[in-house]
Amino acid sequence: MNEEMQNQELNKFNIEEFSRVQRYMELAEAETPLYDELKTRYIELKVILISSGINLEQLDRIKL
Repeated sequence: MNEEMQNQELNKFNIEEFSRVQRYMELAEAETPLYDELKTRYIELKVILISSGINLEQLDRIKL
């Protein structure tokens, strides 16, 4: 598998996880340990995706 395909697969995985974390955040009660953990992962994924050049304008529903 070449590097470009690996990057595409990694981006796909991170986008799917970013979407999943947002859904969980919408279901979790704010100001709870669970929400705080989800928020940490949300921020990590957002940094990864932005640094990969992915535009989150339409993907980001939480917008912290």
